[in-house]
Amino acid sequence: MRILLVEDDRPLAEGLQQSLRREGYSVDWVNNGKQAIDGIAGGDCELVILDLGLPDVDGITVLKEIKNSNKALPVLILTARDGIESKVTGLDLGADDYIAKPFDMDELHARLRVIERRIGTSSSALVCINNVALDTAAHSITVDNHPINLSRREYMIIKSLMENAGRIQSKSQLETRLYEWGDEVASNTIEVHISNIRKKLPKEFINTVRGVGYIIHRQ
Repeated sequence: MRILLVEDDRPLAEGLQQSLRREGYSVDWVNNGKQAIDGIAGGDCELVILDLGLPDVDGITVLKEIKNSNKALPVLILTARDGIESKVTGLDLGADDYIAKPFDMDELHARLRVIERRIGTSSSALVCINNVALDTAAHSITVDNHPINLSRREYMIIKSLMENAGRIQSKSQLETRLYEWGDEVASNTIEVHISNIRKKLPKEFINTVRGVGYIIHRQ
């Protein structure tokens, strides 16, 4: 999943980026409301972590802009405003969740997994298809209960495909989830990753829909 982090506190933002990348997310960071609105207009983020106390545009105004342009885009508010009024306003305007600072990183990760499950097709942190099991909390994949060694991006691809089992994932969708702004992406990068993943998983577990993308079928 590709996240847009909107946070004006640089040390906190850098810490969040590192932590979220370890969890398998791609993270783009902006430090003000205008950049956030422009970034969302680009259409390549799948979730927004939004601070309300921004230096130029109030976070509530940014939230309104987000929901006006893409009502379905999930937003998790992360802010020092822990008063009930701010929380109610944010949730009423369409925010999916609200965490007050200071916060526990494990709780943030867990809440992000809940949002991912809601927008995907899986219903828990453990996704099992045939003899392949994905544990998004432990960041592991096993085949017949044997752990599989995957690079970070290989894990992100198989996670995206398994969480969206039964849905075709296009090459551009997978690229969006793997790469951040400014990353160079070779034209055959996804094909190379898929080829490497297939060597580690059961035959025909990942199916190619020619000219469209890739899919993992449900049981």
